[in-house]
Amino acid sequence: MNALHRRLEIERLGQKGEGLAHDGRGLVFVPYALAGEVVIADVDGDRGRLAEIIVASPDRIAPLCAHFSHCGGCAVQTLAPAPYAQWKRDLVIAALAHVGIDCAVAPLVDAHGEGRRRATFHARFDQGLAGRARTFIGFMQARSHQILPITECPILAPGMAHALPAARLIADVLADHGKPLDLVVTATNAGLDLDLHGAGKLPDELRQRLITAAAEADLARLSNHGLVLIERRAPQITMGVAQVVPPPGGFLQATQAGEEALAAHVLSAIGKVKRVADLFAGVGTFALRLAEKSEVLAVESEAAAIAALTRAAHRPGLRQVRTETRDLFRRPLLAAELNGFDAVVFDPPRSGAKDQSEALAQSQVPCVVAVSCSVQSFARDARSLIDGGYVLESVTPFDQFRHSAHVEIIGVFRRPVNKGKKRGRLLG
Repeated sequence: MNALHRRLEIERLGQKGEGLAHDGRGLVFVPYALAGEVVIADVDGDRGRLAEIIVASPDRIAPLCAHFSHCGGCAVQTLAPAPYAQWKRDLVIAALAHVGIDCAVAPLVDAHGEGRRRATFHARFDQGLAGRARTFIGFMQARSHQILPITECPILAPGMAHALPAARLIADVLADHGKPLDLVVTATNAGLDLDLHGAGKLPDELRQRLITAAAEADLARLSNHGLVLIERRAPQITMGVAQVVPPPGGFLQATQAGEEALAAHVLSAIGKVKRVADLFAGVGTFALRLAEKSEVLAVESEAAAIAALTRAAHRPGLRQVRTETRDLFRRPLLAAELNGFDAVVFDPPRSGAKDQSEALAQSQVPCVVAVSCSVQSFARDARSLIDGGYVLESVTPFDQFRHSAHVEIIGVFRRPVNKGKKRGRLLG
């Protein structure tokens, strides 16, 4: 179908940060357009490419990055801070309303801090002059599988200042290898930690060249798909009073400020209790901080993450931390296993924790704190807990993925001692 040049009035921002308009035949999604703007877009089906802004929104500001609208990493950079914060808060309100929950949602908490402490760079190669391979490294272009070569990214934390040059050094070693690469780089207390994906099993000669390049780039650790090639310094991350060495490429909150804000909110909601279960515990973002006041059971499916958490928990100043490697999607903790805890925290992947939240709904745990990076799965799991008799006491959104459509949410649920009016009530 050929694209049609159309004049559109943008009504609002959608879930992915794109402008939404109607062109007489249906809804059209126009990336980088803002609510209230009149634009010219090249429309193909329900997709529009912004060609010209005829009437700009008074909330439009200059983007902070020269790559914006070309790089696929950021969706919204040109919206002023106040309406941007309201848009993200509205995403949470709409998702809750969709499942029939009417609950006050707190203002968006800015948790960007100094910026992202990790990034995944993509490297691709082609044959240049004299048959020598050229390296292209950067992020994916918007709505494309092509690489946009970049030299800097303004949303990265200062600890990531040398991440791109380091990734290029490592990628250059494998240029003649020819395989597409992903390079996961994390800023740690000891420097950069890089985990290489896509290279496959490497011959000894290439492994040695990578080790040499790791020293030249001053990497703390270099791994190939989780297998450590060299650890020059332990890549520690501070979590409360503990020091954690995450497994290569292991999950961490995107920003240090975000992790600290989320953890502080969780600890405040739970208070000082005797026993807490931390489900989908990862390397201990919440468990290690909770253990400063409470006995903790930390449950996680990734054995490497549990091993890192267990090592970090063996230090003075922490109470007992028991760990269990368990797939909570296949084997959620059941009500009988949960009822001995004073509080439960769960922080699942984007898909949420459908079965685990349903099991929690059948329990008598006094306090449940749900942490989520998906408004849709959070709303679904919240619905299960409310249907099981919990009161949704508060919902707070956090923005550590600034300029993206992602938002973190914490919901605090309490089992009422006696029947009373629910604050998380049904609509209609």
